[in-house]
Amino acid sequence: MSLFDIKSRPRRSKRVSSTDVTVDPSRNLWLRLYTPTFSTAKPLPLIFFFHGGGFAFLAPDSKPYDDSCRRLAAEIPAVVISVNYRLAPEHRCPCQYEDGLDVLKFIDGGKCNEAGTVELKRSFVAGDSAGGNLAHHVAMRGGSHKFSSLDLIGNISIQPFFGGEERTASELELADAPFSTWKRTDIMWKLFMPVGSDRDHPAVNVFGPNGEDVSSVKFPPTVVFVGGYDPLKDWQRRYCEGLKRAGKEARVVEYENAIHTFYAYPEVPESDRFVEEVRNFVRDPIGFCSADQQ
Repeated sequence: MSLFDIKSRPRRSKRVSSTDVTVDPSRNLWLRLYTPTFSTAKPLPLIFFFHGGGFAFLAPDSKPYDDSCRRLAAEIPAVVISVNYRLAPEHRCPCQYEDGLDVLKFIDGGKCNEAGTVELKRSFVAGDSAGGNLAHHVAMRGGSHKFSSLDLIGNISIQPFFGGEERTASELELADAPFSTWKRTDIMWKLFMPVGSDRDHPAVNVFGPNGEDVSSVKFPPTVVFVGGYDPLKDWQRRYCEGLKRAGKEARVVEYENAIHTFYAYPEVPESDRFVEEVRNFVRDPIGFCSADQQ
């Protein structure tokens, strides 16, 4: 994978400036900060972004993620923080969740002067694929933590990576789809989970037999993006339904013709629609979720 993982340096463009900030060098925990360079009438929202890659690959400086975060920062607009968390199999669950929460604490503690003018009370977690799983568990931990300034008001869940021992209909029907076949995801789960765990571990099957009680946690409104050609789509729909059963605001946005990672390709029409939906959600998370029920 490293042969194909083209890296991008932090840089300043006409619309967005990016810089790298070290959080904890002992575990290579750092973040890439994206700040719009154009002026805005009021402070910007803050999005904590967690990249995908099956918990084992890629980083914030991987070109597809650098491009995606720069686009979100410019077009939402928002300040975006992309987190470099520890990777499996050298570092297994829950290291990644701990890293994610520690970055939130780092920003809440005012230790990132480069963050500029942001409205910490309008903070979001976001992530794609494995990063969507990570965003959920960071939000769970964040809901039990008392921040001094930061408030999580939304979860942007982009084709999140969830699973279980069961084989869903979409996993079987789309067994030859690109990127996220069940044979491949089984390997990624095995590398990520604590040794001896099965796929009904609460990190994987969040609303399964061993899942944590979400209803008792302060959990933000959530938008779940689903692709019609993603083998994980049944688990993603169940995730949204599980949040609703727990009394949380949640909504599915589904693109019938989209594959896993469709948002990384600006050439496809669903990519533009995705950015527009994220923009609408960031403006009014509760209203966006409630519109699905009207």
